[in-house]
Amino acid sequence: MSEQRRIRIGMDTGGTFTDVVAFDESTGRLTTTKTPSTPDNPADGFMTGIEKVLAMLGGFEHLDRSRQGAAISAVSHGTTVATNQLLEGKVEKLGFVTNEGYEAILEIARQSVPDGYGNSYFWVKPDRIVPRHLVRSVPGRLDHTGAELRPFDEAEAREVARWFRSRGIEAIGVCFLHAYANPEHEERMRAVLAEEYPEAVVSVSSEVLREYREYERSMTTLVDAAVKPKLSRYVNNIKTRLDAYAAAEGQSGPPLYVMKSNGGVLSADEVVHQPITTVLSGPAAGALGAALIARTAGFDKVVTCDGGGTSTDVSVVIDGEPSLTTEGSVGVYPCKIPMIDVATVGAGGGSIAWLAPEGNLKVGPHSAGADPGPLCYLKGGTDVTITDAHVVLGRIPAHLLGGEIPLDVEAARAGLRALADKLGLTVEACATGVLEISAWNQANALRQITVKRGLDVRDFTLTTFGGSGSLLLCRLVDILGLPSVLVPPNPGNVSAFGLLTVDVKNDYVRTHVRLQDALTPSDLSTVYAELTEQARMALTKEGFAESEHRFLRFADVRYFGQAFEVRVPVPQGPIDDALIDEVATRFHAEHRALYGYDFADDDSQQVEWVNLRVSGIGAIRRPTLVKQEVAADPGVPVERSRRGVCFDAEQGYLDTPVYWRPDLQPGQVVTGPAVVEEFGATVPLHPGFTARIDEYFNIIVTREGQA
Repeated sequence: MSEQRRIRIGMDTGGTFTDVVAFDESTGRLTTTKTPSTPDNPADGFMTGIEKVLAMLGGFEHLDRSRQGAAISAVSHGTTVATNQLLEGKVEKLGFVTNEGYEAILEIARQSVPDGYGNSYFWVKPDRIVPRHLVRSVPGRLDHTGAELRPFDEAEAREVARWFRSRGIEAIGVCFLHAYANPEHEERMRAVLAEEYPEAVVSVSSEVLREYREYERSMTTLVDAAVKPKLSRYVNNIKTRLDAYAAAEGQSGPPLYVMKSNGGVLSADEVVHQPITTVLSGPAAGALGAALIARTAGFDKVVTCDGGGTSTDVSVVIDGEPSLTTEGSVGVYPCKIPMIDVATVGAGGGSIAWLAPEGNLKVGPHSAGADPGPLCYLKGGTDVTITDAHVVLGRIPAHLLGGEIPLDVEAARAGLRALADKLGLTVEACATGVLEISAWNQANALRQITVKRGLDVRDFTLTTFGGSGSLLLCRLVDILGLPSVLVPPNPGNVSAFGLLTVDVKNDYVRTHVRLQDALTPSDLSTVYAELTEQARMALTKEGFAESEHRFLRFADVRYFGQAFEVRVPVPQGPIDDALIDEVATRFHAEHRALYGYDFADDDSQQVEWVNLRVSGIGAIRRPTLVKQEVAADPGVPVERSRRGVCFDAEQGYLDTPVYWRPDLQPGQVVTGPAVVEEFGATVPLHPGFTARIDEYFNIIVTREGQA
């Protein structure tokens, strides 16, 4: 990687704000800011963020744009373009090519029913991503080993290509049976499409997801094809604007990397060919940033809580590494790609409080968003939201971003009064009820990623960030029995900070179903060598020297007869019988941790290997979090103001001190009731809780009497 430039920038674009963090590689200084997002043209907000943070850094005022661009070593970007397109169901016309006789694979799908079989009578299978009349098939067939049973019919393939062209279907997914074992038929189909219909955007399953399970592979390929046009336009637009920085000197602009769901980044030139890898871009960056901050502070087992305007994302981090899954989905679309295991609940600041037909109070998942937003925004909102409840109770100030955005408390109070009258409650009881429901929604999401995965949530420290992530932390401590909560500095910018901690990372997979007794070290070595070579070539293309390459091996393993696998790491070194046995040992242990039992001592139960995986990693220089000295007498925190805050409807409003977080120093302790405010976030500290400022300026919240 080039060393001639100095500034690396992380940019996370959200629905309301674009968060920016700049890292000066020569001094180690971090600079953070926010700027309003520009949904009509996100590149405008993106470039405004770069100009704003460079101005804050200083020293660039006398430089023209091209020389400013030369000072930027790289820009890492987290985007929600693909995520929002899928969540909103905005999939334009899409075509699907599969084997003759398998045209109904999307209709057959899977038998699983959301919320269990008790929902069978009420659940309606969602619309297919490709309607039946846009599915075409081509004769030809491979078996599970990749051997050809029937030849590929090129004449029929050309007819299919012309059929799509005549109807203007520009995005096409291709998934043939057993292409994971032999991609030849898919590659020939792509070549035909390129000849007959060069304008088409094509995704083939052997490149998107080279593993078995035809429905999941088909869906993942189609999702990739669906988001490719929009994401490509978006990324190319930003890249063109960045290149303009250096146009005067006749060189390309700063390198642009895009955050992937797997916890790595990829260059803009490559990500347009792998758009599905970005579907959880923003939440992944937040989990990684929180992981680094928490581990630096001495916490190895962490659950993260990233609260925004629409939703809250939660994840598990153990020993600095977020948990990964390949069983994720975005909206109703399964996406079987490696992604950080994030659970999302509709409990953001804009989540709406509403009455169910039976008269019960509900909160979310519907959101007022940023426009019109909560009632207190005075932008035409008509629904009570979580933010309205917080501002009426005094738990947040009557403004956002240090005063840049004023909030109308009385408008929020009027909306809550109307809702409270319907429930026969006081305004305060209604507002605390809204927040209590929201807290339980978040707690249930945290249980989903811990208890349901065999982990005890009480063993974990909660790390809260995002604009609304820390507002309910005291209730989460009591509901879940958490030992402590860590709130990083500038919590609203943790996702952007996380983008600066992310290595370039590519994942490669090959289905290789074998019983352990039938595995041979030579076969495994061959497949792993091929996958590693793919990863090596990608890292070299990204500009990493051989000495900067790192490769991790994994295997998806199960007991024979099981439907799903457990992923376990494969040790480094030569592949021999001892290594194969070690993987089996690790699988037994992981299976017991997940499900409470294993068959390690039962010779009648055979271990079966299913998928082989390799991750190629090109490391970048991470920002260093500087540890501060704690004074022998750190002094008493200085109040900035006081106001009435309601933590309990029956107790009413308490005269509560308000602290400005930048004034707080390491070693100082704030005792609840209190409110700690900063530019992008607020921490309401309930009675009975204390907040300690640690050596890295984190806030560590505990119940009084706990360590």
